[in-house]
Amino acid sequence: MVERYVAPRGVDDPRVLAAMCEVPRHRFVPDPVRSKAYGDHSLPIGHGQTISQPYVVGVMTQRLAVSPEHKVLEIGTGSGYQAAILSRLSRTVYSLERIAELARGAANVIRMLGYQNVSVKTFDGTYGYPAAAPYDRILVTAGASDVPGPLLAQLAIGGKLIVPIGPPERQRLRVIRRRKDHFAQEDGEDVVFVPLVGRFGRAAAP
Repeated sequence: MVERYVAPRGVDDPRVLAAMCEVPRHRFVPDPVRSKAYGDHSLPIGHGQTISQPYVVGVMTQRLAVSPEHKVLEIGTGSGYQAAILSRLSRTVYSLERIAELARGAANVIRMLGYQNVSVKTFDGTYGYPAAAPYDRILVTAGASDVPGPLLAQLAIGGKLIVPIGPPERQRLRVIRRRKDHFAQEDGEDVVFVPLVGRFGRAAAP
């Protein structure tokens, strides 16, 4: 998967590629679609959510530029696959998922794989997680119309936040860096994500 779909398309950070080779994607995919786990496409995981396309996981992880000393916040645990990748690159990962069943499933798989530096919490991720702030890196794995204000507030000075911004049918990766007195931003690749749902998201939770 990594050699065929990820590395040839510009993901060349050796740490990111090694993490994607290490983490078994099929463990995060439901049984009915497990045979498709290593194709280059997103897959349904229930509750209207998906596990992201491997190439997109690679691109977002590379753009995040995670170092071993970093504390990372992920918004939208989903299957737990992205959190597992981040755990191989960082000191600590806090991952927030509003759907309790998905959060439990992801936490169980991550625990069974022995990744002990990940904390999965059932929480409206658009609030962030103030208890452990500030964060060196924040990754949002759902499409938003704007960047949730609480996430900007919880980003450390010198930190980086990535969030897909745009209409529901297509977004662009927005990369935000916090400077001492301002936020700098740039837009990157086109992506398609499920909507960011929550108090500060595209839509309110049902």
